[in-house]
Order: sequence, then structure tokens, then C-alpha cells
Amino acid sequence: MTSLWIDRAAPCPSDPLPDEPVQDLVVGAGLTGLVTALLLARAGRRVAVVEAREVGAVATGNTTAKISLLQGTKYSRLLHYQSQRVGQAYVEANREGMDWLLRFCNDHGVSVQRRPAVTYAASESEVSSVRDEHDAAVSVGLDVTWTDRLDVPFPHHGATVLADQAQFDPMEALAALVGELRRHGGTLHQGHRVRTVSLLGTPEVRLDDGSSLRAEHVVLATGSPILDRGLYFAKVEPMRSYALAFEGAAAPEGMYLSAGSDTRSVRDAPTSGSNGTRLLVGGAGHSVGRTSSEAEHVDRLREWTAAYFPGAVETHQWSAQDYRSHDSVPYVGSLPRGFGRIHLATGFDKWGMTNGVAAARVISGEILGQKPSWAKTLGRRITGPTGAAHLAAINIKVGLGAVQGATERLTRRDADGVFPICTHLGGPLHWNDCEESWDCPLHGSRFAPDGEVLEGPATRPLRKR
Repeated sequence: MTSLWIDRAAPCPSDPLPDEPVQDLVVGAGLTGLVTALLLARAGRRVAVVEAREVGAVATGNTTAKISLLQGTKYSRLLHYQSQRVGQAYVEANREGMDWLLRFCNDHGVSVQRRPAVTYAASESEVSSVRDEHDAAVSVGLDVTWTDRLDVPFPHHGATVLADQAQFDPMEALAALVGELRRHGGTLHQGHRVRTVSLLGTPEVRLDDGSSLRAEHVVLATGSPILDRGLYFAKVEPMRSYALAFEGAAAPEGMYLSAGSDTRSVRDAPTSGSNGTRLLVGGAGHSVGRTSSEAEHVDRLREWTAAYFPGAVETHQWSAQDYRSHDSVPYVGSLPRGFGRIHLATGFDKWGMTNGVAAARVISGEILGQKPSWAKTLGRRITGPTGAAHLAAINIKVGLGAVQGATERLTRRDADGVFPICTHLGGPLHWNDCEESWDCPLHGSRFAPDGEVLEGPATRPLRKR
């Protein structure tokens, strides 16, 4: 379960923990955290980044790495909950995020491939969804075009296309970000999991080894926020999706995403040397911990690839976790009851390459007093009856997940001597038969077989028997 990107990335060395307070402490060394840290360090502030595992270990290193303003069926869903003004602000934020990231890659030698982004109908029943997305994209200012035919081997029944989007290897970008962060005086500290944050005076961050760090501002770039202030764990839905890399197949030069619920994502991935181009196939997503077998989802991707790309030889398999907000707009800004000193970013809905940079612009702008104008519009989004109903539906699923998990516990032997009870809010855990992990169907925390935390909002390992 190692992604193509992580497999070929060189490890980043760590710095010694700072022995005095810093101005800004960023928790999480993915794209959002490292861009935030770099923007603050460029402004002359003392910045440290702490990461529980390694750089890119969670979402960024396991993404399909599309840098695109056309985002599946995002706009038709967003405008179902929000006003046209909010939709246009979302596009403006993502456009700024995309432009910043592409400039950074160009300036620091990170390879980027320009590709069209395509949302397509895999069946006749999906045509209306793609038409709705095409119309929504036009209404928020995207120069999309409609086509009935694509030069691809898999079934399709029409598509909306946005030219001149991009793709890259995200680990190359993270390595360049770390280098620039250090050049501006920032530091990186891997293998240190944050347990709690105290707000008595200057924020104090306590780490899993018992040590602590102080900072004027703390940024939670951890996917789901690891602090429960604001109850964001109840406002976002954790989603797991899968990806496979293949050699020996002719990959189409484009970034394709189907519009149905059981999506298929396709892109090419250039490789150095004689191996040529890899084919990447992703999708088959589901809510975390709420499926009978994760392995069955991966098998569906393999079967689909074998049908339409015969001769493809699998080289890598991996999975990623993303968070979808109840009203389609990411949560970015100051944490409630954080006295303006704790900041968060979550709810990118699988489009973190542009949203993550946009979030970094908002958070660094809050700290430096330079928030972009579009951030005010997104921050004032209104959750109407439709959004409230979706929020209620998310939490009904949480209750059903608790019942399902409790039932599963009665029929499964506990592994490696741990209690399969989530240390976040006590949810019964589901055994992930593909990745061999304990997954929480309530709020998406994940644990290794020995109980160590893989993903939050939990910060403490499972109890041992």
C-alpha cells in the first residue's frame, strides 16, 4: 500500500525540536501545512512544522495529484447549497491556489504536465449530471466546452472539458517546499504526534513523547482537525478512495473523472528512465469504515482496468482519505474558542491541490493581516435548509456506523491484543481488510494493527489488552 509518489521520493531529514518558543507552529507536513509555513517564513516569522509521521504521509502523498479548476461534479453540488457569489469566490480561491502552485513548481524545477481536465458520463444515466456540471461551470466563469466523443478506450456518453489544467508528482513539490522553508529559517520535525493544545496564555502544544512547544499561533493542517473545539468532526464526512498504477498500457493524455457515485479517475504519470508512462486509475470510494470489504472496491478498479486497458501490469496500490463538508465549501480560518490563535483547514472534498494552497493563503493572511478578498465571501457562506439536512444526514450515518461497528466487533476476533474502540469518542472500529487497519465509521480515525494512530481526529493509540 505505497503510492507511486511516495515509493520514488527521497526521505526528508528532520531538524531538532526548537528549544524556545516560535511564532507559528504548523501541525501537518502535507501541501496545506508546508505552503502555510513557507508563506509565514517568507514574511520573516519564526516557523516550525511538526508531523506525526513523514512529509506527505497522509493525503498529499496519496492523492492522484490533479491541479484543476474543473473538479468532477463539484460546481453543480456547490450551487445546490450556496449562492452564485459563493460559487464564484470558490473558483477565484482555487484559481489563485492553482496559479501559486504552478509558479512555485516552475521556479523550483518541479515537473508539471499540462493536461485537459474532463468530467465525463460513463453511462447514459450520468449524462444529465454532466450537463448540469457543464452549465454550473459556465455560470461561475469557467471556459469549459462540451464534447460527445473522447479519444479514450472506456465507455463514455459526453463530457465537459476544461483545457490547460495540470498534474504533477506531489512529493517532488513537497520536497521543494521543505527546501524553501529551511532557506527562509523554518524547521521541520517529523515523527512527533501532537496530543493536545493548551490555551492558557500562549498556546502550548504537547507531543506524544511528553515534550511541549509554545507558539503565538498554531495551524492545524491535519485533514480532520485534532481538536474538538468547533465540532468539525461532526461537520465533515470522511471518505476513502483508491488508486492503482500500471505499466504496459497506453495512458490517455488527459485527466478524466466520471460523474457517477462509483467514480473512475484516469490520468497518465510520466516516469524517468526506460519505464515510460504509467497509467493511474482511481475511484471506488466510500465513507470510512462503512463497507463490508475495502478489498472489493480495489478489485473493482482492477477489473475495470483489465477490461479497458488489456495488458496493463499493476505496479502500485494505495488509498487516500478526504473530507467533504456538509455544504461543499471547505472550512478554513480561526478555530472557535481559539482566541484567534488556532487556525484550521479541512473539507477539501478530494481537491486539495488547489484548495490546500488557497487555505494556506487564508490562514497566513489571517496571521499577517492580509486576507484575500474572496476569503470573506467563502467565510460567510450560509447553510440553508438543504445544507442543514445534509449535515443531519451525515450524523445519522455516524449513528448507523456505530451500530454496524458494534455488530462487527461481536463477530471478529480482536487483532494484536488491542481494544477496537476509537480513542476519539469511543466508536467501535471496523477492520479494513485491504489496508489492514482499524477504521472508525464515526469520524474517520484510523489505527495500525498494533493500535498506533494513522489518521485523526484521534491523537492517542488504542488501548492494549
